[in-house]
Amino acid sequence: MRSMRRGIKEMDLVLSAYSRDRLTGMSDAELALYDQLLEENDQDLLRWITGMDAAPSQFAALIADISARGRTW
Repeated sequence: MRSMRRGIKEMDLVLSAYSRDRLTGMSDAELALYDQLLEENDQDLLRWITGMDAAPSQFAALIADISARGRTW
């Protein structure tokens, strides 16, 4: 799966844990959006998830969910 073995180790950890916990409960639309998110650059994803930069509007809710769940791991 593309949630693992990404370019940045931190993103491997965050996205693999998120996908393990959330993917089975996602709707088709949510899965499609997550798939689109995985096409983004790891450096951008890291900045969005850590709050260093604002995520694009289409990903804002998903990034907020990933970020919130990441604080509980």
